[in-house]
Amino acid sequence: MPKLTVRKIDSLTEPGMFSDGDGLYLRIGPTGGKSWILRTVVFGRRRDFGLGAASLVSLAEAREAARALRKMARAGEDPDTVRKREHLTFEAATLRVHKSLMPTWRNARTAQIWLGSMERFAFPTLAKRPIATIGPADIHKVLEPIWTEKHDTATRVKQRLATIFDWAKGAGHFPHENPVNGLKKALPMVRVEAEHMAALPWQDLPAFMAELADREGTSARALEFIIFTASRSGEVRGARWAEIEDGVWTVPAERMKSGKPHRVPLTDEALAVLEAVKGLDADLIFPSVSKTKLGESRPMSDMVFKALMDRMKRTSMTTHGFRSTFRDWCSESAHADREVAEAALSHALGNRVERAYARSDLFERRRHLMEAWAQYATGKAGKVVQLVRA
Repeated sequence: MPKLTVRKIDSLTEPGMFSDGDGLYLRIGPTGGKSWILRTVVFGRRRDFGLGAASLVSLAEAREAARALRKMARAGEDPDTVRKREHLTFEAATLRVHKSLMPTWRNARTAQIWLGSMERFAFPTLAKRPIATIGPADIHKVLEPIWTEKHDTATRVKQRLATIFDWAKGAGHFPHENPVNGLKKALPMVRVEAEHMAALPWQDLPAFMAELADREGTSARALEFIIFTASRSGEVRGARWAEIEDGVWTVPAERMKSGKPHRVPLTDEALAVLEAVKGLDADLIFPSVSKTKLGESRPMSDMVFKALMDRMKRTSMTTHGFRSTFRDWCSESAHADREVAEAALSHALGNRVERAYARSDLFERRRHLMEAWAQYATGKAGKVVQLVRA
């Protein structure tokens, strides 16, 4: 059977399938529309693949496309899967990965930051690119401008890019090695020094607590509670009355950095703080003074503590730094066992195997430690060196 010609294609009007050879057909539909079809065998089964309308795809282009698809089929690939893979853009892949990770994040803020970093640094150059066409040089182009100036951010972006391409490879959309791998030598080495939170020396804590006690307002009471419990700001700002029972505050997993519930023994001093704010709200222990648009209570912002520090003219320290103050006191004054002090801070100790066997949260030992801490913080322990051990 002779091959089709441009003139022949123009002259055909009757509905039907007209062969050009090697499985390529011109299909004319009941209404006269003309399109290209490739019939070939994939994994032992006959398959039809549409190649586009004849008004948009020329005879030569249809033959070239058919040749490429037949080559894929002979190589043991499914042409349909390959074509879908080639048309999946980086942006589409990123959104799929973001959606799949949503259930693993503790809050919406984390999800927003994750996607926001891709929108800011990766999308400008990669968003519309078919993901299968992206290589190491493209990733280098994203990371190089921020690698030294914003190294922490660049490191997180690099990790997120690696996650996206790992997913794409596993889902069959990326046939190559993860392009993030091997970039270590292509990017300059950045020496990162440990950044310590500005903290109050533990020796100065009793005087600070006396000053804080004279302050009015929910933010002052919340900061006292943060210090007495050695907790993180977000854990306390989101605290609810339902989490308090029999002198124990159980912080739910979704508000813990570790992703696990954390029991906190409450000393008399911590309970006194709770008594002072009782009645402010039926749900939140430390509610914000402003309400939502619906008139509902909401947690206070972390900025209230900076404002409090400014009013106290204590601008050289941070809220998180009080955890360092506590940790230094544990080592230098209380001489507490390391595992007890770290458990009080909800820090994981040891490797994965060691943590699997360390099932106890050392609650009773932590209770004695927190009692000594509260006594010291309020000046009741004097200057006597503490010794807190089981």
